[in-house]
Amino acid sequence: MPEPITLDRRTLGRTDLHVTPLCVGGGPIGSMPGNFGYDTPAERGIETALAAMGGPINFLDTSNSYSAGESERRIGAAIARRGGLPEDFVLATKLDRDVESGDFGAERMYRSARESQERLGLDTFKLLHLHDPEHVGFDAAMAPGGPVEALLSLKERGVAQYVGVAGGPVEMLRRFVDTGVFDVVLTHNRWSLVDRSADQLIQEASDAGVGVLNAAVFGGGVLARGLRSGARYGYRDAAPRVVAAITALEDLARSFDVPLPAAAIQFSTRDPRISSTVLGVSRPERIAGSVDLNAMPIPDEFWVQAQQLAAPSDTWLW
Repeated sequence: MPEPITLDRRTLGRTDLHVTPLCVGGGPIGSMPGNFGYDTPAERGIETALAAMGGPINFLDTSNSYSAGESERRIGAAIARRGGLPEDFVLATKLDRDVESGDFGAERMYRSARESQERLGLDTFKLLHLHDPEHVGFDAAMAPGGPVEALLSLKERGVAQYVGVAGGPVEMLRRFVDTGVFDVVLTHNRWSLVDRSADQLIQEASDAGVGVLNAAVFGGGVLARGLRSGARYGYRDAAPRVVAAITALEDLARSFDVPLPAAAIQFSTRDPRISSTVLGVSRPERIAGSVDLNAMPIPDEFWVQAQQLAAPSDTWLW
């Protein structure tokens, strides 16, 4: 029987957290069929969280809003079942707006934190993100009485050891990084085999000592399953130039006998600027499977050719 693969730890920016280059994404654990196209039964979600806590990956990312809190509830059930988190395990969650009213004020952020504490059975978080601030905008997020003020207050109170910002639009995230108040930034769908639009954000954050997390390297699934799963990228219909880029990447992967999901994962994990790559996982066995894909040898020439195949930069009108 082969020896299990172990993962090195990387320092998360200027924090004292040391995380594996892979992070288990908790969205599918709670079942998000609208995003991923399939359901995750409750017990399987709990078992997946247990596998995450018992395997070589020491990092799990979730959110208050994933499936209306179901991701946190299932992860909390797994924590209770195993009698607590492993000592060196990093669990990150996110503060979220009220999805019905759109409330993104400070009091809503405090309620979001309390809800997460109750669901997860934890008093404190090693990492707590402000989630999707594009729904309120940079100026409102930074204003007195806004969500950033609440996030920093939670850090001062010890509810959060470190704080991050997790969102989509890269120009907005660059502005948040530039404030100097965030320890970590999480970008999703914008740094992958297909989309390179987060390059400047990643570089600026890395230069500033802000830890960089990169999520959704499969683009919602198409870079794991290929176009046979449907022509969608980033949870929406893919533009023709994106479909053409994915087709070319599929052809390249076949020519090198490289599984497309291995290439999608390693595109991110091989980047020294990125501390950890967040992979949504919905089955226990996919924890080890993701680790194996990350360890699979890929020739240098593959990367030389893949570098030329991303969709043109003006494709991405996020």
